[in-house]
Amino acid sequence: MGTGIICGELAHKAGRPRNEGVRTRIIAAALAMLEEGGYAKVTCDRIAQRAGCGKATIYRWWPNKAAVVINAFVEVVSPELPNEKLDCLRDYVSEHMHRFTKVLTGRNGRILAAVIAAAQDDEEVAEAFLEHWLRPRRAVSLRILGEYQAEGQLPADYDLETVLDAMYGPLHFVLMLRHEKLSLAYAEGLSRVILGGLLPRSAEPGKSVEDGGNQNPLPM
Repeated sequence: MGTGIICGELAHKAGRPRNEGVRTRIIAAALAMLEEGGYAKVTCDRIAQRAGCGKATIYRWWPNKAAVVINAFVEVVSPELPNEKLDCLRDYVSEHMHRFTKVLTGRNGRILAAVIAAAQDDEEVAEAFLEHWLRPRRAVSLRILGEYQAEGQLPADYDLETVLDAMYGPLHFVLMLRHEKLSLAYAEGLSRVILGGLLPRSAEPGKSVEDGGNQNPLPM
């Protein structure tokens, strides 16, 4: 979906060829420190010390610690969250919310929470997160939802940005506020609620609104 290419460009700078072993240690060190103490505790000096390399090596490949952290986050999370179109909207919403919740309930969920928290006060983190994670993923998701909409599986007047926010906003909310425990059961229940507002009541999975669905599936 492109984030790997983007992050490769972000991490590549002119100079001597990268030693992938050193790079892997830098990525691992940045993620471990982020998880252990939050973004404020991460410095390029400490990353270099933990990775067993010079600080100059880090700056040869990344412009700042925000770039290191976001690059590391995207690299470890992207393989767990493939973003491809499935047979029907119902499957897409259910499967992707299941996958995302599974990520959030593990180590990468703690890392994401630390990144989001850091982005509230650090513009470099916020911009790197938006540019190299959120915007590319949303662009792919919007394209896929647009295809479902063109097929009649989503009402034509539904705003797709709002649909995405409805899918993922509650999961981020629970992740950050921790007012209840994230679980796959929660994701399944949330999926049913979301799909109840997206799918026509009389339409079967994969069936278009024009084939017999109600254009306004929500009770008035």
